Amino acid sequence: MLVSGRRRLLTALLQAQKWPFQPSRDMRLVQFRAPHLVGPHLGLETGNGGGVINLNAFDPTLPKTMTQFLEQGEATLSVARRALAAQLPVLPWSEVTFLAPVTWPDKVVCVGMNYVDHCKEQNVPVPKEPIIFSKFASSIVGPYDEVVLPPQSQEVDWEVELAVVIGKKDPHNLKICCRVNGEVVQSSNTNQMVFKTEDLIAWVSQFVTFYPGDVILTGTPPGVGVFRKPPVFLKKGDEVQCEIEELGVIINKVV
Repeated sequence: MLVSGRRRLLTALLQAQKWPFQPSRDMRLVQFRAPHLVGPHLGLETGNGGGVINLNAFDPTLPKTMTQFLEQGEATLSVARRALAAQLPVLPWSEVTFLAPVTWPDKVVCVGMNYVDHCKEQNVPVPKEPIIFSKFASSIVGPYDEVVLPPQSQEVDWEVELAVVIGKKDPHNLKICCRVNGEVVQSSNTNQMVFKTEDLIAWVSQFVTFYPGDVILTGTPPGVGVFRKPPVFLKKGDEVQCEIEELGVIINKVV
């Protein structure tokens, strides 16, 4: 998932999760389109990156959006497990277009200054409470879509972030990195998070109600362009790759 906004580019890998059901890390839920299909479909990306299992073809009664899938909980997830075990034919990558894992969430909650090493980079104290702000769902694009530079801004930055969709084990010991044009610009570990995912959910839940499909962007590690000397920002033609251990990589071209 990539969210672009004022003076920053927030890039995050989305791990679908919802209590109490527990999708395994081998089960990568995706939304996709294909030329021979009408509208978006739900699928499972195979572990070796070989293609996508069409969940809606396996069970036509399944919803076709991730939000509806999450709302139905264990009932829909059990169908996905059966599809994964059935060793069904897959659609090759060349025949599908990946959409954002969740489109039009009710909320996109963001967390600032949530990596210890990012705070050190700026020479500021680690916050005692989460710093919360939000982004608009309309700015979300897919994991391999182009990113359009806003003509009003000359300071669009890169930021790799872990995103969670409201459960699962706390993903707090994963390598996280960002590359711009092949050069590593951010490299850290989610164990550097000041506030872990369950703490963030508990904190934000004091003020708002979370719904299935809501997204929390958990903050970015050090290495963003604005704090380089001199500052460096994205330009037309740049390629941003964001990677999180065990989850995968997304690639977005800047246009």
